[in-house]
Amino acid sequence: MSQPTGHKGNKQSLPSKPCVACGRPMSWRKKWEKNWEQVKYCSEACRRSGASR
Repeated sequence: MSQPTGHKGNKQSLPSKPCVACGRPMSWRKKWEKNWEQVKYCSEACRRSGASR
């Protein structure tokens, strides 16, 4: 049986980058598909606090 293509079941291959506020790695999400380059924060709390932490 052949393996399905795409990301389903293979989250290790998704891109990730660190949050600018807390430094935690954040993985690519479907809702960020069109603006992944502009995503800076992992959560609303980090966005509110900014990079000043």
